[in-house]
Amino acid sequence: MKKIALMMLMSSVALVGCENMSNTQKGATIGAVTGAVVGKATANHAKKRLVWGAAVGALTGAAIGSYMDRQEQEFRDELAESGVQVIREGDNLRLQLPSNITFAISSATISQSFDPVLADVARVLNKYDKTTLMIEGHTDNTGAASYNQQLSLNRANSVRNHLLNQSVDARRITTEGYGQSMPAADNTTEAGRQLNRRVELRIMPNQS
Repeated sequence: MKKIALMMLMSSVALVGCENMSNTQKGATIGAVTGAVVGKATANHAKKRLVWGAAVGALTGAAIGSYMDRQEQEFRDELAESGVQVIREGDNLRLQLPSNITFAISSATISQSFDPVLADVARVLNKYDKTTLMIEGHTDNTGAASYNQQLSLNRANSVRNHLLNQSVDARRITTEGYGQSMPAADNTTEAGRQLNRRVELRIMPNQS
């Protein structure tokens, strides 16, 4: 009850302060206040979540589609001819990084030639910071499943660390290694196995 009362009070204050704003500005301000309250109430690290919750609280309703449209186009412009696929899935984006251009065989070290591409990815992520990011590692079925599982996680973490070095906020990023459990193609052919060796970045608007 106290949390609800606090949220109502803060929203009322925001409305008073919004008297001379447009409807869009009012919605963004109230959303930011509400996001801040929810962020503070649900976080393990209250101060960090308060700031983050306020930022993402402003991204609501029809604004989400437009925000993701602009981000998608910038990814397509930045990553044209890089080998990275930009895939739209509703209001989410998925970047597919083939491991044959990102990592050497059985390695989790990012190829030096791919550094500029990930720098471009980070630049767009930093510009459109009202999103969360899941980095997923995948392998083909060659070798032991346990080895592939660890390799896929190591590769996802390598991409995460690279993005952190490019100032992407760590609070936005989650990593997961799926090993050989989620093939994108047929593992019985070399072409299929190559498609299965990949890292994917799933980019989702934060609607908290």
